[in-house]
Amino acid sequence: TLRLRVFDLNCWAIRYLSKRRQERISLIGDTLRQEGFDLVLLQEVWSEQDYSDLKAKLGGCYPFSHYFRSGVIGSGLCIFSRFPILDTFLYQYSLNGYPYMLQHGDWFGGKSVGLVITKISGIVFNIYVTHLHAEYCREKDAYLPHRLVQAWELAQFIRHTSKAANVVLLGGDLNMHPEDVGIRLLRGWTGLRDTFSEATRFEGCKDGCTLIPKNCFTIKAELLPFPLGIRIDYILYKALSGFTVKCEELRTTTGTAPGMDIPFSDHEAVMATLHIQRQGQAAGATPSTADLMLVDVVTEARTEVGVGLRAAQRQRYSAGRMAVLALLLLLLQAVAALGTLVGLGAEQPFPKLSFSLLAFFAIGVLLFATGLYLFHTIEV
Repeated sequence: TLRLRVFDLNCWAIRYLSKRRQERISLIGDTLRQEGFDLVLLQEVWSEQDYSDLKAKLGGCYPFSHYFRSGVIGSGLCIFSRFPILDTFLYQYSLNGYPYMLQHGDWFGGKSVGLVITKISGIVFNIYVTHLHAEYCREKDAYLPHRLVQAWELAQFIRHTSKAANVVLLGGDLNMHPEDVGIRLLRGWTGLRDTFSEATRFEGCKDGCTLIPKNCFTIKAELLPFPLGIRIDYILYKALSGFTVKCEELRTTTGTAPGMDIPFSDHEAVMATLHIQRQGQAAGATPSTADLMLVDVVTEARTEVGVGLRAAQRQRYSAGRMAVLALLLLLLQAVAALGTLVGLGAEQPFPKLSFSLLAFFAIGVLLFATGLYLFHTIEV
């Protein structure tokens, strides 16, 4: 019998951009030291200096930790553990937004899933931490196909790397509501259970919401359709044969940190107490029921990804056409320049400055369009 306490938080710690970042990082470290969780899963720790500060503060309580590096600015993922880390691995998702959408920035983070393997009381744990692409606009979600592909790759990664594990844990900001097709695909394909649905006791925000209007760092306009907030941060789990896992308690923070005027982050933390026992086969849905449900979910997911595929093909065609037009413009300018040279005494029909600026513009468009064409070809 083993009781495991797990802490999961999207820290929203972006250097130079996040409000009161250093103060919040220090507050998170103090809270983790006091609470004494067994495992801590963090996302959006974009600065390695913040990770180093946390590691120094938590060294006595959490002697083992790992920071996952990815993308241009880093994955933001890290894990702290009271137990030895036996192995680690990082898988970067093949689709992750667009580099030219600078205001969103997901592409630069190199969204990934990190794996840590540890053994506790003879039980092998595969612990996964991830952060999927943000939604930004629910009514017209241009990133839904990318997030669905990420959910599928996450499910595949868990299935193929957890065969030797006894217990599987997944924590992170999945940026999906509980009934979204991506969550249903992930849970249906892996058999993972939701701590909120399975918890014997729950304490925290209503409906387990982790993005709530009362949080002073939350963008209120994004939550107008959801007056209570939304639940997009999860701790999911499952036991393999010979073990059972039950969620005894689940808690969330509820706004400001105790005794402070600020919360830990714009997201609420999720804290679960899991009870693991050696036993018979883990209970689950019957294969026939699970298979039938999964067929419907996969069909729905394929339809959404098909929409994204056609959009990517249109963008690739538009970029290719733009590149061809820019190339034709350059060729016309080259012909005009050669005509001037061949005519010897003939004067240049256009002012030299305008002619040169037009050439530079055409070259710039050609390079930009070619880059877009290659990017969308990879996306397709």
